[in-house]
Amino acid sequence: MVPVIPIVRLAHAPQELPAYATLGAAGMDLSLAGPVATILPGERVLLPTGFCIAIPHGFEGQVRLRSGFARRTGCIMPNAPGTIDADYRGELLVMVMNASGKAVEISNRERFAQLVISPVVQAIWQEVEVLPPTERGAGGFGSTG
Repeated sequence: MVPVIPIVRLAHAPQELPAYATLGAAGMDLSLAGPVATILPGERVLLPTGFCIAIPHGFEGQVRLRSGFARRTGCIMPNAPGTIDADYRGELLVMVMNASGKAVEISNRERFAQLVISPVVQAIWQEVEVLPPTERGAGGFGSTG
């Protein structure tokens, strides 16, 4: 099922709706909505996209930086991927941190992030005394080689 997602364009939004760059793209490109943004080294900012969306129940939005943008600027998302819950109705904002040693400028309408719509399953806890055994057991952090 392909979800249909209502979208509201805010006054400062780009002219173009978020879009897939190619037929095989998993994410829709998001652009900066607003004036040039300068991010100082180590600084975290919320960058506006100019859109509000209503993701249907059973889906979530995952926000990531575009790989070329991250490579070029040294920026990261501290909470990557950012999750947009189905019941959130505010503006899509993207948290970006400058992990480089120099200031980064993002131009108005520059594509810097992408939005992936993914299905979500909500789990139900079943409290037990002992978990079922596996070959791996409790080994973690490099335990499999």
